[in-house]
Amino acid sequence: MDIIRKNQALLKPNLLDYEKAYKQFSWEDAKNELSYFEDKTFNAAYNAIDRHTQTWRKNKIALYFESEKGERLSFTFYDLSILSNKAANVFRDLGLSRGKRAFIFLPRVPELFYAFLGIQKVGAIAGTLFSAFGPQALKDRLGDSNAEIVITNRALLPRVEKAKASLPNLKHIVVIDSPDFSKRMNKAKEVTHVAHMNWDEPAFMLYTSGTTGKPKGVVHRHGAILMEQLTAKWVLDLHDSDTYWCTADPGWVTGIAYEILGSWANGATTVVYEGRFDPAKWYEILQNYKITVWYTAPTAIRLLMAAGSDLVKKYNLSCLRHLCSVGEPLNPECVLWGQKVLGLPFHDNYWQTETGGIVIANYPSMDIKPGSMGKPVPGISAAILDDKGKKVSFGKEGNLAIKPGWPSQMKTIWRRPEKYKSYFQNGWYITGDRAWEDRWGYFWFVGRADDVIKTSGERVGPFEVESALMTHPAVVEAGVIGKPDPLRGEIIKAFVVLEKDVKPSEKLKKELAEYVKKQLAGHAYPREIDFIDKLPKTRSGKIMRRLLKAKELGLPEGDTSTLEEF
Repeated sequence: MDIIRKNQALLKPNLLDYEKAYKQFSWEDAKNELSYFEDKTFNAAYNAIDRHTQTWRKNKIALYFESEKGERLSFTFYDLSILSNKAANVFRDLGLSRGKRAFIFLPRVPELFYAFLGIQKVGAIAGTLFSAFGPQALKDRLGDSNAEIVITNRALLPRVEKAKASLPNLKHIVVIDSPDFSKRMNKAKEVTHVAHMNWDEPAFMLYTSGTTGKPKGVVHRHGAILMEQLTAKWVLDLHDSDTYWCTADPGWVTGIAYEILGSWANGATTVVYEGRFDPAKWYEILQNYKITVWYTAPTAIRLLMAAGSDLVKKYNLSCLRHLCSVGEPLNPECVLWGQKVLGLPFHDNYWQTETGGIVIANYPSMDIKPGSMGKPVPGISAAILDDKGKKVSFGKEGNLAIKPGWPSQMKTIWRRPEKYKSYFQNGWYITGDRAWEDRWGYFWFVGRADDVIKTSGERVGPFEVESALMTHPAVVEAGVIGKPDPLRGEIIKAFVVLEKDVKPSEKLKKELAEYVKKQLAGHAYPREIDFIDKLPKTRSGKIMRRLLKAKELGLPEGDTSTLEEF
């Protein structure tokens, strides 16, 4: 392992000098990273795949796919170019055209990826739907978007059919494992006209859930690929020699930005596994495909930690050279575990569905401060503001804000212009997250603005309490909420998942409360603790604290369509 790691250490980071790059960066100069048509228009799908077929990468493996049953397939950039061309022609024959919406409702299978690219080649707006969605979730998203085409498979088809009666604009249901689709793909030409798109034209959209109301459609422009390509190069540090694995589902923004567009725009060889999380299987994939760069979620890391370090020793993971995490703030314990057990720390980064790409990150060339989100990406201006829109001093908590104008900033909220405008105040995009900045320029996450707990006049971020609990040897995971209290305003309540061999008891509750009090402060400890088997999470790994709070207080749960245990 040491010899391989030493050889990998000779590979210089793509972002070698952060401070210099940040000071000298220009978005206009960065646009030269993309390929354009003669009329100076471009297309995100073309930049992700087709342009590589004009270089030595033509026959390079773009996608290694492994099904849940163990079937293995591989596709070159040329293969994906041809398949996405054929898909584009099939969709055009069905009436899909520029600006119309086509949604993909599939598990992680190859058809998802080349269908997504094919939709963009047509000039239509590609949408993705997480494969665990039920009929109501489909109705909400397909109905709001007025999608004309849905691409699915026979296993998921019954859910679409249940929703179809409420979807008058849905004209075609394309079933990828049907004889009809196979026939259409076989007959389709291998060449297509790739739509010449303007920078600001919509390319894809995703529905994201809030604490109340229906999910909102976040629309992104073709120009978003520039941000996604640059951050995949700088933050994920993708080189031509890498084999890369992003564990995200393309039903969420990470899977689109860093499993399709940004990563392939860098010419990366990508691994996709269809199956669900299993520690042994994941280590097997890392070993068998000789993964060098791994991008995963804190939830997965915590579950791997719970599986124990002895399991890791059964596998040869010496090819790993760079580890990244996203989806939920990364607890310091996870960073330290990576260093201790895998020989590499996990690099946390921060972004949202609305930002379309990574905006704050820890970079390979920079020292990691465990628990920190890192520093802003070149081209991004971030700040901590008070509730009046003024910058606060170093070390003081406030609203995390970003200066608008980066390429992957959401274009709009579908059919909700007022909602879109609400994100912007005093010349800043307000993320809705609370954070603070240290004097060295590192940003530190506190919590969602609506998650932050005010107890006895003091503000406490749930993340820091969860992180403190996780350092206790009995704890696997924790979710923390504020619970109304007549004396203190709110008290901190924790929902804790214990190690398998630990028995819950009142004595342990007191021990954990005292432990956190000593770790943090006299007011920042859970006065109530419940032991539970699993935390409610989205499939992307985010703890749904609002659901914990709703159940605790008997409140409406809101939209739970993204809910699924990891």
